[in-house]
Amino acid sequence: MAGPEQVVYPGERAEAGLDDVPGSVLLPGHDVPLGRFTTVRRLLPHRQRRLIGAWCFVDSFGPDLVAGQPGMQVPPHPHCGLQTVTWLVAGEIAHRDSLGNARSVTPGGLHLMTSGHGIAHSEQSPREHPDLMHGLQLWVALPDGARDIAPAFDSYEDLPTLSEDAARVSVVVGEYAGARSPARVHTPLLGLEAQLSAGGRWALRAAPRFEHGLLVLTGSVRVAGTLLERGSLLYVPPQDAGGELPVEALEDSTLFVVGGEPFDEPLVMWWNFVARTHEEIVAARDDWAAGRRFGQVGGCERAALPAPTMPGVRLKARDRHGGVLS
Repeated sequence: MAGPEQVVYPGERAEAGLDDVPGSVLLPGHDVPLGRFTTVRRLLPHRQRRLIGAWCFVDSFGPDLVAGQPGMQVPPHPHCGLQTVTWLVAGEIAHRDSLGNARSVTPGGLHLMTSGHGIAHSEQSPREHPDLMHGLQLWVALPDGARDIAPAFDSYEDLPTLSEDAARVSVVVGEYAGARSPARVHTPLLGLEAQLSAGGRWALRAAPRFEHGLLVLTGSVRVAGTLLERGSLLYVPPQDAGGELPVEALEDSTLFVVGGEPFDEPLVMWWNFVARTHEEIVAARDDWAAGRRFGQVGGCERAALPAPTMPGVRLKARDRHGGVLS
């Protein structure tokens, strides 16, 4: 999925933290148009919190009624220095990339694209598609030792699931309660989906030294006594000894959890690129404009997205708290 021309942090201030979990904060998202037909709710990066582990970008979209509509129509565009995670609750997306992959993205499966040194892809609703479109698009920043690896695309349809308290938990990325996702990632990372019926309770086991982010896909929940509804992200800082976060479903609800060890490498994020310096961003932008590095996406009727104009100021690396580094 294409990102913003520049990372824009919403001006809204963060809400009050959780009394029961010091340092936790509820971060409001903001709406961003994605092409002509789709609006997403951008939850990360946020002015108050730039990363959660190596998760550096979280967009929630839908539920949107797309019956008789084009649905998602994102033309070919480039990525480098990151992995994309596509997770659907409803709908279908046709993924095509410059490696020649043409896959159908459907609910319940993990679709992981590793851009590495560079890849291009398109994301489009098929002509005949389900009436609803609902899901997440997330980015994972690759660490320095992996950010120039060869690109790849992997689909995992049979993810490990477990029943814990009143929740049915799918382990999307990483390891949880002894169940491990087959997805290959390059930093200590966690991604979970938890489904609860109304009134159900679940104790999320927070891994030691992991920070976590929780968001609601459907319904509403209380986490450590704080209401969490669609459109916001709850950030929970690392706890040395781990612990449990009590979750209570106020209605039938689906919750998504991201987490990981704090990612301390400075990053420059611009458009669809994750890099370390201004010069690397310029090189990626110029390569895309000149038809180098990223390859061509076959089978897509729409023209590739043009490279936007670079801003008139030098892009500076930021740390995980959003601080500008010299």
